[in-house]
Amino acid sequence: MPEIGIAGIIVILIVALLVFGPKRLPEIGRSLGKGMREFKDSITGQDEKPELPPRSGDESPPPSAP
Repeated sequence: MPEIGIAGIIVILIVALLVFGPKRLPEIGRSLGKGMREFKDSITGQDEKPELPPRSGDESPPPSAP
């Protein structure tokens, strides 16, 4: 299988620019990046916002500093 060099990447980018146009190309890149990030997070088990355990009503608020 041949390796893709710099020239190959440039050709792919030019073809993508011709097919999708300059207006849609950044949107496609953003959506691909977001999808890859979500996939990676789901594989590694990381969440964007870690959930805190629910607070019970028995606990008093922490004392305020004087």
